[in-house]
Amino acid sequence: MLSAACVAALGVGLAARQVQPTPPRGNQGEGPFDRLVIRGVTMIDGTGAQPRGPMDIVVQQNRITEVASVGFPQVAINPERRPARGTKEIDGTGLYLMPGFIDAHVHCGGGQANIPDYVYKLWLMHGVTTVRGVPCGSMDWDLGQRDLSAKNQIVAPRIFSYHRPFSGEGWDRRKPQTPETAREWVRWAAGKGIDGLKLGAYDPEIMAALLDEAKTHNLGSTAHLDQMGVVRMTARDASRLGLGAMTHYYGLFESLLKDSSIQQYPVHQNYNDEQHRFGQVARLWDKVHPRGSEPWNALVKEWVDRRFIIDPTMTIYSAGRDVMRMRNADWHDQYTIPSLWEFFQPNRVAHGAYWFNWTTEDEVAWKKFYQVWMSFINDFKNAGGRVTTGSDSGFIYQTYGFGYILELEMLQEAGFHPLEVIRSATLYGAEALHEPKGKAIEFGIIRPGLLADMVLVDQNPLENFKTLYATGAVRVNDTNGRVERVGGVKYTIKDGIVYDAKKLAADVAAMVAAAKKRPTTTANPQP
Repeated sequence: MLSAACVAALGVGLAARQVQPTPPRGNQGEGPFDRLVIRGVTMIDGTGAQPRGPMDIVVQQNRITEVASVGFPQVAINPERRPARGTKEIDGTGLYLMPGFIDAHVHCGGGQANIPDYVYKLWLMHGVTTVRGVPCGSMDWDLGQRDLSAKNQIVAPRIFSYHRPFSGEGWDRRKPQTPETAREWVRWAAGKGIDGLKLGAYDPEIMAALLDEAKTHNLGSTAHLDQMGVVRMTARDASRLGLGAMTHYYGLFESLLKDSSIQQYPVHQNYNDEQHRFGQVARLWDKVHPRGSEPWNALVKEWVDRRFIIDPTMTIYSAGRDVMRMRNADWHDQYTIPSLWEFFQPNRVAHGAYWFNWTTEDEVAWKKFYQVWMSFINDFKNAGGRVTTGSDSGFIYQTYGFGYILELEMLQEAGFHPLEVIRSATLYGAEALHEPKGKAIEFGIIRPGLLADMVLVDQNPLENFKTLYATGAVRVNDTNGRVERVGGVKYTIKDGIVYDAKKLAADVAAMVAAAKKRPTTTANPQP
């Protein structure tokens, strides 16, 4: 989502964020412990397997060491099956345990939030224990944050650091972009320690060089195949050159055009007018080979065979089909910081704030576009393809963390069973991050030996993903006839450290409340 033009437009804000110190972890979070035992939970292990419980989970320092079935539901637990007592115990009776969620597409402060602590806590309070920055921020800052998080010196998810070619402090941007300098940049960035490449739709010879060199250095690759370059580099073209994953929808529809070789834009189209850019893309919904056709099925098969990964980020465009819903979402008043809210408002400069004259016709086009998009993603999944979960929050009325949970809801809308959704959010995300490195996953499922990244909730997430929002889900309590909110993550465990998600949410709410008290010149107050 964060294009080169967007980076330039946000230069001042991003630069301000880079020099702002990130608060240390301090006394937030408990652990890791010599022996943490979580008792009596219902476990959803991330593989797609059915829930199981009651289970006891043992964590020593930052590793899961035992996963024990200790009885049967509604029957007395067998004490002989229970692991020995821990130095820290959590009563998980009535709770559901899952692997920590992985957000495969993030920026750590898009818009004008510029507060890493705010962003990180929003993710953690929604159970996100790992993020892939594409990028989070500038390269050196990004890598520094990754290392601080790995050492648990800050309250933050794990960070994987993907970067755009020809970027980074110390790289001479005056160099021409050629296959030779592409390879040179990859070697240079690999030496800096990045985890992978966030690619655009580069010219074929440059894309080939970037991807070939990246594989040599065990770097991952994902691509936002931007509209200015996709005419020469569709998602199918890029996958054939070795691209590991695509994000968003760019390049997918262009791989399936049926009556033209490029999108037939209106003659007055201007990419720099973002309502043109985001409004017209939805008009592709009926310009592609239909579901079930030979070209459709052939593309599905080709990508499954290549072990290609789709990270759709459906959440970030969802306001396009109902802007009033996203503008008035439950969480904005309490959890969207004023600077971010201001960035969301219609603005011809701010990226993604393209509501200059958004019409019913625009929303109808987006609804039809989503139907086709979701159909392809579901067919790809059913054929054995891997779909991951990314949010790209910080734009288009999507607040960090909340936008991620919406992505889970949208995968279910696309046809995924809730267990398939959880698998996309955990195992498949972990595979996407580890496979390019040639490593087995270190997190993503609940297994002895893996890192202790987990989420504990007091409602069944398979029954209602809305219960994962920090604002909870609304329902009627039939014992007293009252309307109540239930849910919200209870505990997020990252690297064996137990975070009280409700306390993190209170911290974020306090940040927002304090920011609202400061003098502001905004002309767009929150609702």
